[in-house]
Amino acid sequence: VQLVESGGGLVQPGGSLRLSCAASGFTFSGYAMSWYRQAPGKERERVAFITSAGGGTNYADSVKGRFTISRDNAKNTVYLQMNSLKPEDTAVYYCKRVSGDYWGQGTQVTVSS
Repeated sequence: VQLVESGGGLVQPGGSLRLSCAASGFTFSGYAMSWYRQAPGKERERVAFITSAGGGTNYADSVKGRFTISRDNAKNTVYLQMNSLKPEDTAVYYCKRVSGDYWGQGTQVTVSS
């Protein structure tokens, strides 16, 4: 199982970023996926969840209405569209296969002026 995140970077408050997570080594369409984040000195928190077919999603209250999780099972990729970014969204973002302890290496998102 391999998960590789990309798309992080430095963005100003109010800006947008789109994270991608390319999956391999398993039948991607058979598994729900999640995005987590971990800010310095804080515990890792789940920010978004999507079912295996993409028909169901769930978000942390802190990102609801600003972030959108989606997936393309033909491309074995899950996405996190992040809009109206705030400084408190600064963190390392990880994707995770819901079943089993499989994580990507993370991608840094920094929101700062």
